[in-house]
Amino acid sequence: MDGRAGTRRAERPDRVPPVAVLSVPARSLPVPYDRKVGIVDPDNPVIKLCAEGMEAEADGRPEDALRLFEQAWLERADDFDACVAAHYVARHQESAEETLRWNEISLKHADAVADERVLPFYPSLHVNMGAAHELLGDPDEARRHFRLASDRVHDLPEGAYGDMLRQAITDGLSRLN
Repeated sequence: MDGRAGTRRAERPDRVPPVAVLSVPARSLPVPYDRKVGIVDPDNPVIKLCAEGMEAEADGRPEDALRLFEQAWLERADDFDACVAAHYVARHQESAEETLRWNEISLKHADAVADERVLPFYPSLHVNMGAAHELLGDPDEARRHFRLASDRVHDLPEGAYGDMLRQAITDGLSRLN
C-alpha cells in the first residue's frame, strides 16, 4: 500500500514481520500512552481504530487488523495520528522494504510532533527499522537503528511490552556486533 490510498500487493512467501511484533501478544501492546494522563485521547478516531486493529490481531484476524490500521491512516488529522497509524500499518507489510518504508513514514511524523506523546514509539520504530535493514542486508544501518533504540529505552513502559523491546534491542545488537 502506498501513501494515502494505495493498494496491497499479493501475499509474498518472504514476508517477515518486524522483530518487535513477533513475540508479544497484540493485547499486551500499548495503545499510544502518555505517562502523565494514561491513554492519549481514547475518543480520537485513529486511536480507536488502532485499538480495534490490535484486538483483531489478538483474535487472529490479520486482514481485519490491516483494514483497520489502513482506515486509521486515511483518517489521520495530524502528525501524531499519522505516526500512530503508520506504525501499525508497518506491522502488516509483506516485505522488509515496505515495513521499513512505513516505519520511516511513522518516524518522520513522530519527529514532527512537538510533545512527549510519541516518545514510547521511538524504541519500537528503531527496533523495527533495524530489523528491516538487517533483513535487507545492511548491517551498518541496522546497528545504527538498534543503537538509537537503545538510547531510548528510558521511554519504554515497564511490563511485557517494554521487556520484549529491551530484549529485541539486546538481541539485535548482539547479532550485529
